[in-house]
This record gives sequence, C-alpha cells and structure tokens, in this order.
Amino acid sequence: MKVFKFGGASVRHATAIRQVGNLLKRYSGEPTLVVISAMGKTTNALERVAEALHRKQSPSGEIEALVAYHQEVIAGLLPENHPIANEVKNLFVDLPHWAEKSLGFDALYDQVVSTGELVSTKIVSAFLEQQNLPVKWVDARQYIVSDNTYREGKVDWDATRKLCQSLPGLMNTGIVVTQGFIAKSKEGLTTTLGREGSDYTAAIFAACLGAESVTIWKDVPGVMNADPKRLPDAITFDELPFREAAEMTYYGASVIHPKTIKPLANHGIPLLVKNFDNPDLPGTKIYETKVDQLPPLIVFKDNQCLISCRVTDYTFIHEEQLSLIFTALSELDIRINLMQNSAISFSIVVDFREDKVLNLIQRLSSIFQVYYNTGLTLITVKNYDTRTFDAYRKKPGVLLEQSSRSTLQVLIKP
Repeated sequence: MKVFKFGGASVRHATAIRQVGNLLKRYSGEPTLVVISAMGKTTNALERVAEALHRKQSPSGEIEALVAYHQEVIAGLLPENHPIANEVKNLFVDLPHWAEKSLGFDALYDQVVSTGELVSTKIVSAFLEQQNLPVKWVDARQYIVSDNTYREGKVDWDATRKLCQSLPGLMNTGIVVTQGFIAKSKEGLTTTLGREGSDYTAAIFAACLGAESVTIWKDVPGVMNADPKRLPDAITFDELPFREAAEMTYYGASVIHPKTIKPLANHGIPLLVKNFDNPDLPGTKIYETKVDQLPPLIVFKDNQCLISCRVTDYTFIHEEQLSLIFTALSELDIRINLMQNSAISFSIVVDFREDKVLNLIQRLSSIFQVYYNTGLTLITVKNYDTRTFDAYRKKPGVLLEQSSRSTLQVLIKP
C-alpha cells in the first residue's frame, strides 16, 4: 500500500490536475491513499477571510474571488452543470456563518481555512471519476483525531490508529482521496496540523496503516541542498538519512514539513520526494541509511524576529530568569530557531507571528528590558566547508552569528 501527497502547486489549475490523473493511472490496481492540499494560494486567501470575519468585516470580495477561481478549474475539467460546481460554491458562500459562533481567532481560523482542502479533494475526486478511476472520497476528520490546540493540533495516535483500520478495505476497491492539513478535535470542531501540514497528514496515515512508502510529488527534482530560486546551482540528493532530513526541516527547509519524518522513521517507512512534471526522474529517497560527505545544506528562513532580553540592574542572566523566559515561550507555543546569551542579556530568534510575539514581549517587559527587530532572515549552513563558512559569515547585515562543529547560523537584516 502506497501513500501519495500532492501539494497546492500540483492541483493549482486544470492542467496540473490532469497530470495528477496521469500519475495515478500508472499505479491503478495498487492500494493507494492520496492526500491533497488546497489549490494554489487558496489557503492564503482563506486566511484573509478568517481575519476579516474575526474583525467583523465582510470577506465577500475574497469569497467571490475564491468561487470564481475554483469554478474556472471545474470548467476546465468537468462537463457543464456538474453538481460539484454548486457544492463548491456553497462551501465558500457559507463561510461567514462562522463569525456568528463564539470562537477565538485560532478556532475560527481552522474552521475557515480547512475549507480549501475539502474543496480541492472534491474537485479532484470528481475529475478522477470522469477518468474512470475507482475513487473513494473520505473526510480526513473522520480518521485523524487531535486535541483542541487550534492551528497546531496534536494528534491522538491511539484514537487515530483505531479509526484508520477501516481504510484498507476501501483501498482494496479503489483509490482513497482525502485531505491534508486537517483533523477533528474530540469536541467535534475542525483543527489544523500546522501550516503546510499535508506532508504530516500523509505520514500519519502511512504510520497508522503500515504503508510501504510515502511519495511527495513536488515541482522540484527531489530534495536539494538549497532553494534553487535563491541558489541556481543547487544540487539534488539521491538519498538522505532520516536524521539528516529531520535536521533540515528543523532548520526551516520547506521541501518537507518538520513533523513528517518522525512517524515514518519510527515505522521504517521510506519517504520519496519526486518530480511532479517528470515522474521518471529518480527523485530523493529518505530512509534509514548512511551517506558520507554530504555537501553543504543551505537553508534560508525569512520573516524572523530577534528578541533580546536584558536585565535592568546589571545582574547576570541566571537559571531562574531563563526559566521565566522559557515558561512564557512554552505557554505561548513559540518555537526558538536560535538562542544566544551574554552575561546580562539573552537573545532568541523566532518566526514572526505578530500576535504571539507582541504577547511575549509584553510578558517579558515586566522583568527585562526587551528589544526586538523584525523582517530578518536566518541562514543555516549545515555540513559547511571552508568556502561556505567564510562566505556566509561575511554576508552584509549580520546581526548574530553562531557555529558548531558542523553547523553555521547567521541572522541578517536583508
């Protein structure tokens, strides 16, 4: 049994969805579960809808644009007046009713943004049926259970594993198509598993079902040692150890969602990253192996915030003060990307999510003098050599630098 994942770029228009159909025809007859993301930039648009509803503003313009975009995709795939067109339209038009519920922003966000995956899978399933492929559309929320940590749902593995036991029977008679990114809390509301979390969804299903492999179909030839848009001479890895891939995602490599590796490594399930447009390319295989002399891996992580806490009375930073900082970070669910301390200050680099960062600064300001800078880029060079070590240390605008035996990190103001 195989698990495939198609991201937003792979279903962004009718031509791309036809290629999904061509790929699945190659594997017809094999038990396959297909995880699909929202189309194109739909999630970004739905985030704007959620923000408007939270502010009690009308999102009608965004909703009309979403309806028009998806209707155009449907028109390029399905016969005129296909019933899926009305179903999709209604899913978007009904979104404002969530503003009538007594929900916090994160809970509201999940109910709204999850619509993208529901819509995309309904359209793709309808098209695959037109191609005479045996398709079973299922709602991922009926199988993946999480707690109620909205926007970062934590999976209840025991409950999820139990619910997934009914899926092999469905796969024996057709291709199961389901959504990435979404789950359901025990209270019955939709949760999401973290931005770009469809890779993680594929790993969850694979781990619960004992899949032989997971394949992520991308618009790149495989996992590369840098973003080719930033470094055109980036090279593709033929294979990578699980541990190396996990560290790549930790530092911010966007080709794989950070949570994806752990469930696959724990169950010994290989992860394949292959090219969507040219499936005959070998791609990259990530599994339990050892690869000597890997080239430097270079990861750029934008939208970073540097927060520095300084004691007010020249007392040295000590464990009790660090405990207060880490408690605040934990309670606000803020992950540290880099940290550094001196005698009287402690600095951290985090993703800039304005609401959380401002809340953190407010809390810490009662104890420390707090300074912060936004709009920064964190560059990580893993497995550096002399050339890359020197080149990135000398980049203009370096605010902070840190290195170990194998990894260099520099924070720059572009």
